[in-house]
Amino acid sequence: MRILAAMSGGVDSAVAAARAVDAGHDVVGVHLALSRAGGTLRTGSRGCCTIEDAMDARRASDLLGIPFYVWDFSERFRDDVIDDFIAEYQAGRTPNPCMRCNEKIKFAALLERAIELGFDAVCTGHYATLIDGEQGLELHRAADNAKDQSYVLGVLTAEQLAHTYFPLGTTPSKAVVRAEAAERGLTVAQKPDSHDICFIPDGDTRGWLAEKVGTATGEIVDRAGSVVGSHEGAHAFTVGQRRGLKLGVPAADGKPRFVLEVRPVSNTVVVGPKEALAIGEISGERFSWAGAAPTADEFACEVQIRAHAEPVPATAYVSTDGVRVVPDQPLDGVAPGQTAVLYISTRVLGQFTIDRTVSAVPAAV
Repeated sequence: MRILAAMSGGVDSAVAAARAVDAGHDVVGVHLALSRAGGTLRTGSRGCCTIEDAMDARRASDLLGIPFYVWDFSERFRDDVIDDFIAEYQAGRTPNPCMRCNEKIKFAALLERAIELGFDAVCTGHYATLIDGEQGLELHRAADNAKDQSYVLGVLTAEQLAHTYFPLGTTPSKAVVRAEAAERGLTVAQKPDSHDICFIPDGDTRGWLAEKVGTATGEIVDRAGSVVGSHEGAHAFTVGQRRGLKLGVPAADGKPRFVLEVRPVSNTVVVGPKEALAIGEISGERFSWAGAAPTADEFACEVQIRAHAEPVPATAYVSTDGVRVVPDQPLDGVAPGQTAVLYISTRVLGQFTIDRTVSAVPAAV
């Protein structure tokens, strides 16, 4: 096959490309330039897609003896990921930019261009596996549960899965990948994994958002509507947050309070006890299936709401209005804007963006 290897500059994508070469494929490496700030530098494990990453990707490609290119996707990344991130926060939701990047950039924009240029598939260093099932190709968890990335790939469609290649999915651990990279002479063998949001490398999301959308004083209220503090912009808060609230009125029971809801229209933040973060139902209108769609409108599954969260047994209900999920036990601190990925055993069924949550705890708590 003709394979386009997405080279992030990290160890995973480098080893994935190397394995594609070993498998006898015709491989071309490409690094995506996602920032217009060409001199952006990496700080330890913070940030990605920097100038150092591009240089690391080129060195790996040279060692593997494959052609290498840098493609400028910065405008598409700004429109589909950064602007979406800002808009979601302004709407009082908690977005996942990595999901949007996989959906809109790596497996939409990149894959579209790859197919136009005659490539059969895009190869990435994601830890996930593809299995031929009775109804077609299926996306499954990786062999190494600690590194499994099937959650962030839940946005992929059947058509996209047909043109993807995940050489690392059956690898038992990241340590094996690093050891292989060292043996191959790849300089990224011990390079730290990137963390946090790539376009906010210093990790100060609140400060970054304040620069983009400004500040506006608003009220922090409890579940009864009583004012207990103030803030400089509701967009800086997310459901489940405890730190940085600076409440002027302590809780009657003396216990910490957490953000339960963000109301962007009134610029209000609602806080309450930790127990009130328990969610008994989630639903969303924007959904997709990773392969064949479920044949039943109601089915048992597992739901996962964060990349490294434990999956929770649940019942899903599908209609023309969207997907509704009722977990067997309450979910903790779910926020509108997050992505819920549905599984049956190791298989990814699909995903939806959470629009609505229903508390498992009465408002009187």
